[in-house]
Amino acid sequence: MDLRRELSEEVQANHTAVDAFDEAAAAYMGVNRTDLRCLEVLGRSGATTPTRLGTALGLTTGSVTAMLDRLERLGYLTRSPDPGDRRKVIVRATPIAAAESRVVYGPVAEEGARFLAEYTDEQVALLLGFTRRVREMYDRQFARVRSLAAERRPAKH
Repeated sequence: MDLRRELSEEVQANHTAVDAFDEAAAAYMGVNRTDLRCLEVLGRSGATTPTRLGTALGLTTGSVTAMLDRLERLGYLTRSPDPGDRRKVIVRATPIAAAESRVVYGPVAEEGARFLAEYTDEQVALLLGFTRRVREMYDRQFARVRSLAAERRPAKH
């Protein structure tokens, strides 16, 4: 088999495996996939505003509010006034969310770190470059498909 085709097939299989894993993680945590992505964003950022979450997740204001309500009820996040602007709200993941995330994703990170340690710095740099380019390609293609979907939707009157 051609190595490039084999790599392409393996990348697709990886996407499928990650997707299935995230589906199981969401079920374990009692959330939907968008909620899980929200918790991922909060895990990376530490704290953000509902507006930024909506932008990051491609959600409307109403959808963000409903999501935050769900996640707050589950004890996964808190909302508090922004000390710099009391009209704004700051959203943060709770220690409960962090603990649940560690249960699910901690072993993945540990196992990944173990096998990544087997690669040289040069090999890791190559893998990093490839992975970054694949992500950038998907970002571009996401924008393209979102635009196609917007064109397909009937105009609201």
